[in-house]
Amino acid sequence: SGPLKDMNFSIPEGGGMRFVYQFTSEPPAVSFRLTGETDGIIGIVPKTGVLYLNGSLDWEEKTMHRLQVESVDEKGDTVKGPYAVTIYVEDINDNPPEFDQPKYTGVVRQNSRPGKPFMYVHATDRDDPTTPHAQLIYSILHHFPNPYSEMLFQIDSQTGAISPSRTGSSYLDPLKQDTFTLVVTVKDMAGMTTNAFTSSADVIITVKESLWKAPPTIHVQENSTQVHPVNISKVQSNEQGVIYGLFEKEKLSRLPFSIDQDGIIYVTEPLDREEKDTYTFFAITKDSTGDLVDKPLQIQVIVEDINDNPPVCQQALTVIEVQENESGGSSIGTVLATDMDEKDTLNSRVQFKIESQVPEVPASNLFFIQQDTGVLQLTGTSLNKMIASNYSLKVLATDGTFQTICDVEVHVIDINDQIPIFEKSDYGNVTVAEDITVGTVLLEIQATDGDEPATGSSHIDYQVKEGDPNNTFIIETDPETNRGFLKINKALDFETAPVYNLVINATNPEPLVPNVQYNSSSLTLFKVFITNVDEPPVFHKTLYNVEISEDVPLDTLVVTVEAYDPEGDTIRYSLEGDMRKWLKVDSATGRIYTISNLDREQQEKYTVEVVASELNNAAQKSKATVVLYLRDVNDNPPRLVMDSPPFFCHPVAGGEKALIQATDDDKQGFYPMFTFSLVDDMDTKNNWQISKVNGSYAHISPKHSNFEVKAYNVPLIIKDSGNPPLESIVNLEVNVCKCSSENSCF
Repeated sequence: SGPLKDMNFSIPEGGGMRFVYQFTSEPPAVSFRLTGETDGIIGIVPKTGVLYLNGSLDWEEKTMHRLQVESVDEKGDTVKGPYAVTIYVEDINDNPPEFDQPKYTGVVRQNSRPGKPFMYVHATDRDDPTTPHAQLIYSILHHFPNPYSEMLFQIDSQTGAISPSRTGSSYLDPLKQDTFTLVVTVKDMAGMTTNAFTSSADVIITVKESLWKAPPTIHVQENSTQVHPVNISKVQSNEQGVIYGLFEKEKLSRLPFSIDQDGIIYVTEPLDREEKDTYTFFAITKDSTGDLVDKPLQIQVIVEDINDNPPVCQQALTVIEVQENESGGSSIGTVLATDMDEKDTLNSRVQFKIESQVPEVPASNLFFIQQDTGVLQLTGTSLNKMIASNYSLKVLATDGTFQTICDVEVHVIDINDQIPIFEKSDYGNVTVAEDITVGTVLLEIQATDGDEPATGSSHIDYQVKEGDPNNTFIIETDPETNRGFLKINKALDFETAPVYNLVINATNPEPLVPNVQYNSSSLTLFKVFITNVDEPPVFHKTLYNVEISEDVPLDTLVVTVEAYDPEGDTIRYSLEGDMRKWLKVDSATGRIYTISNLDREQQEKYTVEVVASELNNAAQKSKATVVLYLRDVNDNPPRLVMDSPPFFCHPVAGGEKALIQATDDDKQGFYPMFTFSLVDDMDTKNNWQISKVNGSYAHISPKHSNFEVKAYNVPLIIKDSGNPPLESIVNLEVNVCKCSSENSCF
C-alpha cells in the first residue's frame, strides 16, 4: 500500500481474481475513483482504495492497460490526481504451437544432395515472441515405413527445412519405396523444458526418379558436314538454378564438346575417328558458391566410322622369290594392305585383284591372288627362269569405295640344290667375364653356298642349334658376305651356367630340292667359358608399392624387401631418404617397420630407398625403391576458414546474415560435409542463430536488434562426417560495429 502516485505494475496473465495494490489518502479525501482501460476486469474499492482484478488478464488479447486513479471528497470533487497507473501483462506459456497446415506434401528426387532442402514446414505460436514461450524447434518423431537403421530424412530444427540424410541420398529409390510419411513435431520453449507444448503434423513425401542421370552412350558420325555446334544429348539436375559444366580426366589439348546452362551437350567441331575414336568426360553441376551440387555423370561418346580412308600398301614394292621348280597351287607370298577405317567393318575390308602381269609369257595368268587374304599363288603353269627371270604385277587393293595399286615383283630363282658349308668344323673356345656387355661380338663365322648369288637359295641363316636353351646368344648375318657374328643376347651368369658348348648350323631360307639334305658340313662347334665376377646383390623387385593407413600403430610391419647375392654372400639392408624418420629396416631380414606416427596430411606419397650391400664388401650394393601411399583416416577436427571476422552494422537490421566456412585437413570427397550448431548456452541461443548453406558453409545471423557496438564471442560446434565423426568447439568472433556508407566496419 501507499499514497497516490504514478505507478507501473507487471502482472502475469491468467491467475483469476487477485489483490494488486492499496492506495491511501488524507482528508478531505473520502474515496477513490478508477477510470481508463479496465475492460471490466480491473477495479478499485472506493472506500479502501484496494486495486484488484476480478478476472484473468490475457496477454494475447491485451499486453498493457492504461488507468487513472484519483481521490475525491464527499462531493465527488477531485482531491489528488488523477495519477497514471499502467498494468503490463506478462506472458505465460499458455498457447501450443500450431502448424500452418494440418498435412504437408513434398517431392524428393532420387540421388538428391544430402542436406539440400526440398520442402519446409512452418508453425507459429501466439505467445510472446521475445520470450522462450514462442521459440520453436522442429524434429521428426516417426518415419513410416522405417526398416532402416538410420533416418532417410532430416529436418533443420530452426527453419523446418526437410532434406535427405546422407543415408537417404544414396538409398532413396522410387522402385524400392515411392512414398514415405513423416510425423514432424514442433515444440515451444526451444524444447528446453519437459513441460513445453508439442504439436505434430504429417508430411507425405513422394520419391521420384532422379532427373540427374547419365545419358546412353552417344554416337557421333565422324567428319560431319553439319553446322557446329551440334546438339547431341542433354542432362538435367534435380535442382534449379545450378551451373552446368564439363571436365575431362584425359587432359586433351582440346575437348570438342560444350554444355549450356540448360544442360544441353554439344559437339563443337567435326570429329575424326582415326584421330580419336572415343571420348569420356564428366558433366557436373555447381551452385553459386562453386560447390558441386550433384555427383559427376560420366558421358561417353563413340565416334562412328565412315569410309574416308583408302587402302595403303604396306610396302612400296613387294618382292617375292620363287624357285623355278615350284609346283602349281603353291603359295609364294602375300600382298599386304591396310585401311585406317574402323577395324572389322566393311569400311576397312580390303580385297585384292591382279590388274596386270608383265611379261605375259609363257601365259598371261601365271599368278592368282586370293581376294580377301592377298595370298599370291602359282597357277598350273611352271615358271622357267630361261623364259623370264622377273615378273611385275599390278595388284588392285580396294575397300569398295577407294582403290590403290600395289606393285609386286616376282623373282624366279635357281633351285636350291647346294647346302652351306662351314670353313671350319670347330672354332675352338673363348673365355669371357660374366659381366661382359650385352651385344658384344664373341666370334665371326663363315660358310659358303654354291647356289645363285643374291637369292634365297644362297643366302645363309645361322642359328645356335644346341647348347643354348635360353637364347643367351644370337647370330646375325651380313647379307652381302654371308658372314655370321655371334653376339651376347642376354646377360651372362657364372653361377647359372659357367660354360656353353654350342652347336651352330647354317641353312637357306629357300627349301632344298628333294633328295638334298643338310649334313655335318653345315654344322660347326664353339665353346664359351664364363669367369666369375663379384656382383652386387640383386633385388627380387626394384619397386615396392605399399598402401597403408596413416593411423597404424608403431612397429607395424610395412613390407618385406628381398635381395640375394649371386655369389651367396650375406646381405645387410639399410634405408636412405627416410627424411621424416618414419621407418626402420631389419638389417638381416629386410622387414621394414614404422617407428613413428605416419601423417597423410604431411605427406601422402612417401618414397624411401632400401640399400642391399654385401656384409664383407659394403661397396657392392644395389637399391630398390619403396613407395608408401598413405590412406587417410579422420584424424583432423574441423576448423573455421576466415579471412576476417564477420560483422553486422549497428543498428542491427532484421534478416542480416554472415557467411562462415569450415574445413579440415583430411581428404575431402566430392561433397565436404560439416554440420554447424550453437553451443548449448541460453545466452548464445537467445542472441544468435545458425543455418546450413551446404556441406562447407553456414549462415550466422542475429535473432534481434538489441546489440551494442562491440565484439561478441559466439561458441560454435562444428562436426565432420568422418567415421567416427570429429567435432570442434570454436569461438567465432562476431563484430557489431558502426559502418561507413560503403558498408565497411570501423
